Amino acid sequence: MKKIALMAAGAALTFAASATPGLAQSTLEAVKSRGALACGVNTGLAGFGAPDSQGVWKGLDVDMCRAVAAAMFGDANKVRYVPLTAQQRFTALQSGEVDMLARNTTWTLQRDTALGLDFVGVNFYDGQGFMVPKKLGVKSAKELNGATVCVQPGTTTELNLTDYFRANKMTFKPVVIEKLEEVTAAYYSGRCDVYTTDRSGLASTRATGPNPNDHVVLPDVISKEPLGPAVRHGDNRWADVVRWTFNSMLEAEEMGITSKNIDQMLNDTNPAIQRFVGKTGDFGKMLGLDEKWSYNVIKQVGNYSESYDRNLSPLGLERGINALWKDGGVMYSPPMR
Repeated sequence: MKKIALMAAGAALTFAASATPGLAQSTLEAVKSRGALACGVNTGLAGFGAPDSQGVWKGLDVDMCRAVAAAMFGDANKVRYVPLTAQQRFTALQSGEVDMLARNTTWTLQRDTALGLDFVGVNFYDGQGFMVPKKLGVKSAKELNGATVCVQPGTTTELNLTDYFRANKMTFKPVVIEKLEEVTAAYYSGRCDVYTTDRSGLASTRATGPNPNDHVVLPDVISKEPLGPAVRHGDNRWADVVRWTFNSMLEAEEMGITSKNIDQMLNDTNPAIQRFVGKTGDFGKMLGLDEKWSYNVIKQVGNYSESYDRNLSPLGLERGINALWKDGGVMYSPPMR
């Protein structure tokens, strides 16, 4: 067991890293005693996880980290963000370098079993697509036979790409680059004809890259990519905390509870709202948290809609399938009762 130095809020913190923390100290206990959450995030994907010009981390996944910190400590800022590439992310979680991943990671059978991860939910339903320069005049992915394609290794994207071209009896030349900023730079410099990743990632890259109108995301969707936060396998108490933190953001949206009106909701007589804000139900006790855990999540971070509108709507990503079930999407929380 090794010691990993953790810097948060200007103070040096240490914690024991173990691939099997349940045999010693649970993750929940470790995070509580450390006083800060170590959260694995993207190296820089606008809308999901990236530092702004002031060095402040923002994004849908970053809000997931902040929400867990708010539930744990009543302070959404008690987070240390650990930027991880696609190839680094699983080892970092397995080894205990981070307490959770909130890094646009696809939930698959292999990752859920052989890699020892537990996905606690889906915070964005996505699918893989392709971006090409508009000047090529390409209208469909089936016109990409013989193309040079930029792709990141260690991703479902890489496997889906091979499957799609083989199934459609096409060939391609891969340009495999690990770091996000380097693979997108390769695409924009013309080293490849096509860039492929999740369509949300393409929207982010296009919106923040040079001359967005010179590039087009093709309409083809070639895979299912349910993206969500993950924790280490076998630590159920910690998984419960992360899972129900996310669920609380969905439940709040459905009940019309926002960061702006939650203080008014404290006196609402609706039994469901009374349970949500911690007036009844003892849900905090069940999770090993303060009874105001969900109040703190919404007050400091907001509900799912607030996070989505803040981070993804500016990229042109409509809610679509990620809308609440009552609005035609698939998002809803299991009952909080």
